[in-house]
Amino acid sequence: MGGTLNTKVLLTGFGPFAGSSLNPSQEIVNEIAKINNPAIEIITAILPVVFGEASAKLLELIALEKPDVVISLGQAEGRTQITPERVAVNLDDARIADNNGVILIDQPIVNGGPNAYFSTLPVKEIVAAISANGIAAAPSLSAGTFVCNHIFYHLQHSLTGTKIKSGFIHVPLMTEQGSEFPNLFTMPLSDMVKGITVAITVACTK
Repeated sequence: MGGTLNTKVLLTGFGPFAGSSLNPSQEIVNEIAKINNPAIEIITAILPVVFGEASAKLLELIALEKPDVVISLGQAEGRTQITPERVAVNLDDARIADNNGVILIDQPIVNGGPNAYFSTLPVKEIVAAISANGIAAAPSLSAGTFVCNHIFYHLQHSLTGTKIKSGFIHVPLMTEQGSEFPNLFTMPLSDMVKGITVAITVACTK
């Protein structure tokens, strides 16, 4: 990976949820944590799939580590590409419970906050670079209204007015989840690790 010397990146994923045994975002983060690059320091963390707790941990890490770039990853079953998200909306509206059994319906994430925030990552450049490496990628407009969007909104809200680049990327299911999610698209973990590695490089250099 290339990058500006001493760029610090905070990369987060989520643990398994909704009864699943794996989460590709966690596996990607764990693999990228093993990469040693002198130009980019990568701090990694796995967030709980819990409203409130996930965003609190993320913001604590940002305050502690003071990264230049923050990229959060999450699983999006049914998607067939790596999809950097463009917009975080101020809405929690879950169709399933989080890992603490909580279901939030039609609630603002931040009372009085803007309806939405845009990602400050170079989304189109990331998509182009991942695609150029032979891995399926496309921009996505919506991160949904579950915990992924919840942390994405808190992330953008907290970093408004700063120079820290930040955003969220959804990834497909990984090959090893095929038996748990029959008939849904899966992508090899190695491809997703390569794709997110490319995304980090672009985020650090654009």
